[in-house]
Amino acid sequence: MQHLKNRRLSTDIRMSSTLEEEVLLVSEKALKNSDMAKQIQTLRSANGKLLLENEKHRKERAKQARRESKQSAKPSSAGMHPRTTLSYTSALEALKSYHSIHHDLALPRRFIVPKHPSHPREWHGVDLASTVYNMKWWKLHVREHPSRVAELNQIGFIWERLQPEWNLILGALITYSAINGNLRVPVKFVVPRGDDAWPKATWGIVLGNCIHRMRLRNDFLNGPKGATRRSQLVGLGFVWDMGEYAFDKFLAALRHYATLSKSKHDDGPLKVSSTFEVPEDPSWPRELWRYPLGAKCSAIRQKGLYVKDHPERKQQLSDIGFCWEGNASLGWYKVVHAAAIYSQMNNGNLEVPITFRVPSPMCMDAKNNDVKGSDDAWPWPEHLWNFPLGQRLKDIRLKAAYLHGANAAKRRAQLDALGFKWKASRGRPRKRDVSS
Repeated sequence: MQHLKNRRLSTDIRMSSTLEEEVLLVSEKALKNSDMAKQIQTLRSANGKLLLENEKHRKERAKQARRESKQSAKPSSAGMHPRTTLSYTSALEALKSYHSIHHDLALPRRFIVPKHPSHPREWHGVDLASTVYNMKWWKLHVREHPSRVAELNQIGFIWERLQPEWNLILGALITYSAINGNLRVPVKFVVPRGDDAWPKATWGIVLGNCIHRMRLRNDFLNGPKGATRRSQLVGLGFVWDMGEYAFDKFLAALRHYATLSKSKHDDGPLKVSSTFEVPEDPSWPRELWRYPLGAKCSAIRQKGLYVKDHPERKQQLSDIGFCWEGNASLGWYKVVHAAAIYSQMNNGNLEVPITFRVPSPMCMDAKNNDVKGSDDAWPWPEHLWNFPLGQRLKDIRLKAAYLHGANAAKRRAQLDALGFKWKASRGRPRKRDVSS
């Protein structure tokens, strides 16, 4: 027994030592893996720093290259741009080449010489117009050489372009005003080339865009000369705010329309057809002829033209009688207005014959010589005369005319209050007295 116990003890001891060895091996491997992970992390960190430094150096080199490029594009120490130092002889050849193709020297405001054998090689890619029509080029190459003036005159050099751009723009504005009678220059307008009505020096000026930039960001109007130039524009009748001008023109047209309409209709919302255009008629001011008043009214109602963020303009239009709900709503107003008068005249009954039309005093007088009094005493307002109330109410009854949309329930209630019969009575209706 004792022998067996000793053997078991020795076996347990061996097993314990084996387990200890395995634990030590696992611990050593874990330590090695941990050290390796740390080394990998260190390498990754170093690599990241290297990449960041490389990117930093790359950006610095790019900045330096841009600085050098800008420096090379700057004027030389003598204050001359490199293109102004190109020889006069080659410049004359470039001008003659342009003249042979276009038959003048009215170069576009920015003309880049194309890469073509017909042009001097050193001028390829250079802005010829900005170079030769420049006082620096004139001082450097022409001022001290009278013979060169004669050479340039022979090919039609435009000396007037050797002045500040503002002077040319002002000359173009004066010409535009003389031709068109105003300074409302379209944004896309360019002074036409080859038109002798315009000074040659102004040909090709994008005048509309210049005007737009004056209004938008005060181009040409800043600095010590700004006040003088503004005065020059005011003297020419320059329009500073085209939005205000456009609204004033619409307002004038609407007021004139209202004046003419009131001679035919009673007071009420103005009904302007969406297709109405001011006729070329002496009853209208000439400056409004062919003005699309109807289309402008629709744009104001649908898109807020002229009145968006301008409550004072909305009030001005409302005071005139502008209809904000459209002409379809005006049709309903006429129906309910005529129905209200008919109902009042017939003791709250709105059973209207289908053929009934609102009578005028002349119509009743022709049928009944006993009707007396002036038009002012007539119960039906003039804008309702001859209105087919009976047919309109039939359309409401059978087709639900005017009863669609958000106002349907409200309109039904209005008709109910006036005594409208939603189901037509059978039999022949008796005649109503509509004159009393």
